[in-house]
Amino acid sequence: MVAITNTLLLGAAALVAAHGKHHSPEEMKREIMARDHAAHVGARSLGQCAGSDAALSRRKRAVERRAAKVKELRARNNIRSAPKKYRRDLADLQAWEDVNHNMTGTYNYDMFTSLETVFDANTSCVLAPEITDGPYYVVGEYHRSNVKEPLYCNGVDLFLEIQYVDITTCEPVPHIAVDIWNANATGVYSGVSVSGNYATGGYNSTYLRGIQLTDSDGVVQFETIFPGHYDGRATHTHLLSHMNATLEPNGTISVWNAPVTHIGQVFFPEDLRSAVEAVYPYTTNTQAATTNDEDMWSIVQADSSYDPFPEFVYLGDDVSEGLFAWLQIGVNVSADYQADEYYNVAAYLDADGGHALASSFTGGGSGAGGNGTALGNSTVAPSGTA
Repeated sequence: MVAITNTLLLGAAALVAAHGKHHSPEEMKREIMARDHAAHVGARSLGQCAGSDAALSRRKRAVERRAAKVKELRARNNIRSAPKKYRRDLADLQAWEDVNHNMTGTYNYDMFTSLETVFDANTSCVLAPEITDGPYYVVGEYHRSNVKEPLYCNGVDLFLEIQYVDITTCEPVPHIAVDIWNANATGVYSGVSVSGNYATGGYNSTYLRGIQLTDSDGVVQFETIFPGHYDGRATHTHLLSHMNATLEPNGTISVWNAPVTHIGQVFFPEDLRSAVEAVYPYTTNTQAATTNDEDMWSIVQADSSYDPFPEFVYLGDDVSEGLFAWLQIGVNVSADYQADEYYNVAAYLDADGGHALASSFTGGGSGAGGNGTALGNSTVAPSGTA
């Protein structure tokens, strides 16, 4: 079994009340077993080609790309102190938290240490089976890398790099359309206005949401903020990807009828969450915090072969100066979760703004919005957005 250290695992299992449906223990057990089997098969497959010339070349490019991006971010923010690298599992989950994902300080790096050395970590990855996209997935988000907007986006800057790799070939997967969304510092999602989540602007709000296509190395990079917690869930960021999406002439990305290759959530170690939440405006969040140990989804996501946390570095001495985090997701490019009950569309965004669906679009339905508009096109960002 290949060791998996900087992976995003995303498993299929149960929902807590904060994310909608309830499933019986029998359903949960079956799906956890299926997820574990898929993950182990993916890990073995990737392990067999991890030493190939293509995989080693991909790793070298990743080291150089991450180092260059951190240098750029530090220069842009005028950070002169040395960047720090840090570390990162109920038994397995706590074991992964005992692994130091905070690549900032654990390895005695100092201001003279090359960033290339800092990023020269194990880049193995594992098949990422599905996990619920939650009740707040919106189709048609703006095609953009910087998902921060002037309002409701204060917080600790998080630059997130995600690389998608084919589990059968160890090759990067280009042209995947990747959606990202997370709550703001006070635990509120944009794009919806429902009980427990009243976003200012309601369905017309778009902060901390966006979509991009992976490049030739299977990479997307998003500028967002570290997510705030909300009642009933551990701190997390959502990811959802479509294969065979279309880049339209007007610059939008159509995902209508495009296979859903991956549905997942990024979790963060407790020590990092605690450090971030000591920073304003996270200190104003009045919702109850849920730890990773208490969160049903994160618990079922970790076992001895895959890790639910990304690697990360502080850009400066203190977490308030921002974070750079990276992870790889191994995918089965022939998978399609459109017909799965965990694929839920809550709303869609088009040229007329945001629209709620009469009921959550789940499991390969008609694909039409509440007014008959076909789902799937991301919109061009209006002036004034990041």
